[in-house]
Amino acid sequence: MEYIVIIIGAIFVNNIVLAKFLGVCPFIGVSKKISTAVGMTGAVAFVMVLATMVTWLLQKYVLVNFKIEYLQTITFILVIASLVQMVEIMLKKVSPPLYQALGIFLPLITTNCAVLGVALMAAADKNFGLMESVVFALANAVGFGLALVLFSGLREQLDLMKIPKGMKGVPVAFIVAGILALAFMGFANLV
Repeated sequence: MEYIVIIIGAIFVNNIVLAKFLGVCPFIGVSKKISTAVGMTGAVAFVMVLATMVTWLLQKYVLVNFKIEYLQTITFILVIASLVQMVEIMLKKVSPPLYQALGIFLPLITTNCAVLGVALMAAADKNFGLMESVVFALANAVGFGLALVLFSGLREQLDLMKIPKGMKGVPVAFIVAGILALAFMGFANLV
């Protein structure tokens, strides 16, 4: 039951993008096409889950044991940067079209505050065990992906509509993102 609460809470109630406002840069930047959004979701999910697992272990067995918790943020950033480099190398070899489609946004996962935020919450704020942390990270990745894919679908639809010149592009995207966040607020008392 605890895992179900973590999953529903992370995906719908406390969505990392729409409720916590973490990861907004790729949310706005990569959301012009659904295919790119799905690729970004996969890359972020992989990095988020792996980073959360590694950082939780580092927090529990290294930082706390040696009483160097003050190095938490820099340690977590280094772990995330290393994992992003690994994902970039893998995507370049496995899926060159996806690597090209993600372009500049792939290195931006390194500075994606959603990845760092989930790792920090799982390791320190939530007092989760390893399995709970992995479930929390996976659920947040699904929530990130859900928001990103929904938003990219809405943006593709907006391209087909007549929009006043001053509202085209990012201005209308922010308005739609706000409405999407309001829609997710409907889940507020679910858990």
